[in-house]
Amino acid sequence: MPTSTGKGDLLRGARVYLSGPMDFVASRAAEKQSGWRNRVSQFLQGMGVTVFDPWFKPDVRGLHEYGREDLKSGERIRRRWTYAGGKRGAQARAWCARQFWETLHIDLRMVDTSDFSISYCPTNIYSVGTPHEIILATMQHKPVLFVSPPIQFPALHELRAHLADDPAGLALLARLEQEIPIKENPRGIPSLWYLPLVGGENFFDGFGFAAYRKRFGWNVDIPIDHHERRFPPQRPLLPFLERLNRRLPRKWDGKLDRFVPDDDWLLWDFRAQTVRGKHIESVRK
Repeated sequence: MPTSTGKGDLLRGARVYLSGPMDFVASRAAEKQSGWRNRVSQFLQGMGVTVFDPWFKPDVRGLHEYGREDLKSGERIRRRWTYAGGKRGAQARAWCARQFWETLHIDLRMVDTSDFSISYCPTNIYSVGTPHEIILATMQHKPVLFVSPPIQFPALHELRAHLADDPAGLALLARLEQEIPIKENPRGIPSLWYLPLVGGENFFDGFGFAAYRKRFGWNVDIPIDHHERRFPPQRPLLPFLERLNRRLPRKWDGKLDRFVPDDDWLLWDFRAQTVRGKHIESVRK
């Protein structure tokens, strides 16, 4: 396919998977209803992109509600989990694995089906599924656009100042920081394992929502808005996506010491000029 177009439609007909933590976020309900995926999905749909969002599983023909996940599905599995030995323990663990297999299967199939992925990976949120999805995509030579925001805890600093005259309180706070542990990452440096996996030109330190809020009617603040006002992204994702829609990005070749074409960006050209973007959801609510 061409590396650039004057009309800005390289992404028309492409498919993207939105990857990122879901279990250990502050609120699963808020994340599903108004998290970053909602805005990125709306942004990309305007370019004719089909968006796969793991909060909204597509229906599977012949397999009713396969892999469907609600806000409490994880809780039901955790209630059954046990480390007990013997037959009953084995049965319970097998049931737990079987219940979540459908979710794992359908999410990875969405990665298979996508042309590229967007992964939001704050270093303070534990996640297992997201690395699995990133590794699968990179093994298939599909681009992963990786957002790693700066991590700081203003309330932690305020609490430390509040306890300045309380040695016992400061000692407890220090113990808590070690036990959790609380680790700040003010430069948003991703886990180093991701660097060779993702590739240096695919990292971003934020979304850059502020510049697009009026256009898309994002009138209600979400936590990322507060965060990006405090830490304005130096390399935001959304402007990159706009440029990507006009011209394919290049990657840095360390041997040649220059930028070269990035052939991971294989976007099928079906000449589908009328394709409209969509957010894939189940027809069963």
